[in-house]
Amino acid sequence: MRLEHYLKPELIITELSARTKPEVLAEIVDKLLEVYPDLNGAEILNLLLERERLGTTGIGSGIAIPHGKMEGLKEVLLVVARSTKGVDFDSLDHNPVQIIFLLLAPEENLGEHLKILAHISRVLRDQEFRESFLAAKSKEDIYSLLKGV
Repeated sequence: MRLEHYLKPELIITELSARTKPEVLAEIVDKLLEVYPDLNGAEILNLLLERERLGTTGIGSGIAIPHGKMEGLKEVLLVVARSTKGVDFDSLDHNPVQIIFLLLAPEENLGEHLKILAHISRVLRDQEFRESFLAAKSKEDIYSLLKGV
């Protein structure tokens, strides 16, 4: 499995302006709607916020992987975002989040959804990778880095 199969350069946010978890999720959904304007942004945001109420997707080490499954979705969607300042995401380790991978998958595609989540988690466990991601100078640099995993 390779992330490049799910990644689009136009769905990379090099620096989030939002400072809170709900604002970050809204900013990421807005980016998704720029590329997929027919999606229901309110539905996606509600789905993500509901998932966060069940338990934080801030897994620690500066990483959050908000995710969900949606009826009617035709393909897996991935948005990658960075906040060099860090955002309070109620992370398990109580540290700010700097790296966010938002994953949406079709409702009927549970197996692929779980495989992608596991792959993202494995990639982001590598401290050298996280440092390279945070040091990347541009969207193109981030995209090149992610194409390799």
